[in-house]
Amino acid sequence: MKKIVPGALAGCLASAVLASPAVAGPTVTVRVEGAGATLLERTRVTLPDTPPPVAACPRWTAAAALEEGTAGNWDRAPFTQTILGEAHTYSAMDFWAEWVDRGDGYKQGQGVCNDVLADGDELLMLVDQPPFTEGSTAEVPLDLEGVPAAVQAGQAITVAVVGYRQSPTTLGNEVRTPVAGATVSGGGVSAVTGADGTASLTFTQTGAVTLKATKAGSVVSAGEPLTVSAVPVSGTGTPPAAPPPAAKDTTAPEPAFAGLASGTRYARGRGPRRLRGSVAADPSGLRDVKLSISRRRGDVCSYFSGRSERFKRQQCGRSVFFRIGADADWSYLLPRRLGCGRYVITVSAIDRAFNRANERVVIRVR
Repeated sequence: MKKIVPGALAGCLASAVLASPAVAGPTVTVRVEGAGATLLERTRVTLPDTPPPVAACPRWTAAAALEEGTAGNWDRAPFTQTILGEAHTYSAMDFWAEWVDRGDGYKQGQGVCNDVLADGDELLMLVDQPPFTEGSTAEVPLDLEGVPAAVQAGQAITVAVVGYRQSPTTLGNEVRTPVAGATVSGGGVSAVTGADGTASLTFTQTGAVTLKATKAGSVVSAGEPLTVSAVPVSGTGTPPAAPPPAAKDTTAPEPAFAGLASGTRYARGRGPRRLRGSVAADPSGLRDVKLSISRRRGDVCSYFSGRSERFKRQQCGRSVFFRIGADADWSYLLPRRLGCGRYVITVSAIDRAFNRANERVVIRVR
């Protein structure tokens, strides 16, 4: 008869059952863009561990974020018509549209009572109105990337403007595209993006600056803060963009793991701690490397937050990415070895032409 050593079976199962502390609500950001003006600039809120005052709406949903961000100044309806006093009732084919950025760009939402948010997510409410798709005056959200926290006066920075255009066939599969002809302005200076979506700005006046990107037919970007200093700022500024290739680069960079393979099973206490790998050389140059770590223990799912460096509960089947740098030979040291559970670990590489590719491994720690 097979002998079971006392405690051997209990190891991971006990961890899954006992490790269920009270979970604080996620910290997210909320932004509301009206038809003609920003009604709520990007605002950070922590969601309560209770459902919002909307019938049949679960906790931690987009509705809960909207409730906190507007201090209850909306109609509290699953099919939202009024936010911060601005109404869009479909009387002129106009309505409030929900978008969510989970760390990999803005995607159309599934409804304010359906989308459960996680730490670091952003809720964007914008006005959708005719003419739809590319000609809309408020439909394609812009995003301003590459803005450093600080820069010395007289030092040029290079920023990029991308837009998330709706997929004609698949909801939530929006296309991240460089935007030419967008105006980036703030601090008394402005510049227009070129064909690759980038623009260069040089500030002469010191102080706090807020940069925004605008273009007719698109939703203005969120304000990105920047401090212009009179003295050199160590370690800041945006590296110069790689020289554009002779032809448009449509090939995504190829990320890979080192020393980690799908199907590997680790003994308890022997799970990996350092994740590392490489990204193959790319003609446009590497822009970002991101990681996503999802864990499942029985019926309990969680993700690793790069901000708090700990696992947080979430709906199963979701992934949340966090940036780890822009080095081709990438490495990330976890606070501790991965404990018991099934892990889906994904590395994502994005080049300066905004091509993106993922590599995934699935491992288990017993």
